[in-house]
Amino acid sequence: MILDIIAGARPNFIKIAAVIHAINERNKKGYIIKYRLIHTGQHYDKNMSENFFTQLNIPKPQINLNAGGGTQAEQTGAIMLGYEKLLSTTFVPNICIVVGDVTSTMACAIVAKKALCKVAHIEAGIRSNDLSMPEEINRLVTDSITDYFFTTTLTASNNLNVQGVAAKNIFFVGNTMIDTLMNFRNKLSKPKFWNELKLEKKKFLLLTIHRPNNVDDKMRIKQYLQVILDNSKDYKIVFPVHPRTKQIIHTLNIESNRLFFVEPQGYLQFNYLAQHAFAVITDSGGVTEETTYMGVPCLTLRDNTERPETITIGTNELIGTTPESLMPYLQKLFDGQWKKGAIPEKWDGKAGERIVSKLLEINKNEKYFSCL
Repeated sequence: MILDIIAGARPNFIKIAAVIHAINERNKKGYIIKYRLIHTGQHYDKNMSENFFTQLNIPKPQINLNAGGGTQAEQTGAIMLGYEKLLSTTFVPNICIVVGDVTSTMACAIVAKKALCKVAHIEAGIRSNDLSMPEEINRLVTDSITDYFFTTTLTASNNLNVQGVAAKNIFFVGNTMIDTLMNFRNKLSKPKFWNELKLEKKKFLLLTIHRPNNVDDKMRIKQYLQVILDNSKDYKIVFPVHPRTKQIIHTLNIESNRLFFVEPQGYLQFNYLAQHAFAVITDSGGVTEETTYMGVPCLTLRDNTERPETITIGTNELIGTTPESLMPYLQKLFDGQWKKGAIPEKWDGKAGERIVSKLLEINKNEKYFSCL
């Protein structure tokens, strides 16, 4: 059996790292499992250097489709053309593994399916029920043509049942992002600015905002920052911010000796900050999973979430997108009234193993995966 593993952005590589590690462990036991790791080039990240792959202990992608840039439609088309050309000039794999909900996930799933290749979706079934989110469209399209569904929670599995997916094709395996976090938690490292900013464990807030409806509305982001500053006592606020967002913020003339804008951080450095923050304020979905596992209070600046278990089980709360709605949650946080939270079922570091075991079971008539 021949595998393609698709990744288009840094979070994808973090999630598939667990699968690659599980494949390596199987190989040590006598299996010959090979794969083709394909980077679509959807996102260019200067932190995703050779050191990034070394840190995650995964190989650099064998193939880069270099499909980054442009509008979402242009990007989708470039990825599809690139992957289609690759399949037509090399070979069609038996299974194409896609992960998450980025444009690359949807685009490569479509190309693979049209090439009569089976599609396996890791992180299938999660739903925000918000079609204004490009990611939700990507999830719906991908899951409509997927053959094998690997889910992070029973809620995601139930979503697929409701959609009409046959139970025999849904595999509740857990969360590969948590696999990677567990695997590297002892290797998390202080960012370079830790001492310079005189940061202390549990004495600062970590802020991440990237969604267009939050960062493109100047008044909204200004109000967010002001509410946080006014309701966080003397705690420092660390904000890893992308250059485009930083330019917008600098036009707002917000001055504070407690608010620090820093460069986007690498995986080990960002999660060091998250682990040692008093709380994390974010509009990211993946961050809410990591904070749930680490037991760190998380305030999500969104009206909905595709990861409800981080709220019903974990340390996350859905705040909404109205800046003033933050105030009572910050008061609750600083009053010491935040919920403790727990870790969802099967977020135990073994999701990658379960996925590889299931792939072997699917291919039970062949002992080996053969590839390049």
